Amino acid sequence: MEQPLPHDLLGAIDALRTARNAVILAHYYQDGDIQDVADFIGDSLQLAKAAQTTRADVILFCGVHFMAETAKILNPDRIVLVPDMAAGCSLADACPAPMLQRMKDKHPGAKVVSYINCSAAVKAISDIICTSSNAERVVRSFPAETELIFAPDRNLGAYISKVTGRPMHLWPGTCIVHETFSERKLIELVSRHPRAHVVAHPECEPQLLSHAHFVGSTSALLEYVRKTDAPTFIVATEPGILHQMTKAAPGKELLPLPGMDESCACNECPHMKRNTLEKMYLALADLQPRLEMEEPLRVAALAPLQRMMDLG
Repeated sequence: MEQPLPHDLLGAIDALRTARNAVILAHYYQDGDIQDVADFIGDSLQLAKAAQTTRADVILFCGVHFMAETAKILNPDRIVLVPDMAAGCSLADACPAPMLQRMKDKHPGAKVVSYINCSAAVKAISDIICTSSNAERVVRSFPAETELIFAPDRNLGAYISKVTGRPMHLWPGTCIVHETFSERKLIELVSRHPRAHVVAHPECEPQLLSHAHFVGSTSALLEYVRKTDAPTFIVATEPGILHQMTKAAPGKELLPLPGMDESCACNECPHMKRNTLEKMYLALADLQPRLEMEEPLRVAALAPLQRMMDLG
């Protein structure tokens, strides 16, 4: 028999958060109502830091599967809950660990830099992890003569290769959201809003990034919109960030860049949108779905993740 949902869902979530000594972490790409109920909102790097420093007994991670895995890697003794365990990631799925290992075998002297949007198994065979916030710093931390493999996002890797001047072997993965943005629609928007600044996430295709006034991580895009004196911004990333941008810059016009097909919500991450307030409540009530991890895998994945965290 299904558990009935309370009438006051927000109040019930809040009561369970207190009773469970739980912390709710939410990514910027979550729906606005989830962001509003969260204890902490951030991008992948910010959420990893929040997970590392929490004193809660339970972590309810409102994001996608690899993010909850990261929380568990950093918090083996805490309960890590995911509202919907099917909330995956196209980048993580596009890079199975055995296939990355074969690429490593072809380049035995190379160091592997893996974007945090990957599975724990991929983290475990990487030398260091990065996020879009610190990828440039991570790549620059290696001596110039070091051969590098960058996985799994080819667009982020290509962007970092360009800004650092470092050639890298790029894994051919892409984000299903950021690869759908249309350059033609961007040009049309710019022509209608000539004073607008284009801000884009580096997971976007290179030809789209070439039009951007600013390229950066989700948190960096938010800060740019908040600080920059422009009337209008065209935002080329998952539109969940607009919820916080509106709060940070209430007088500015924010235009989400549509995908190639305007008849669908292709610029929204379908995995992020699996999480709901109802699923959050049930997760806290039942302490399920619970993310578990074998200790050898966790320890192996922790080492490259900790190297990233140690860079500051």
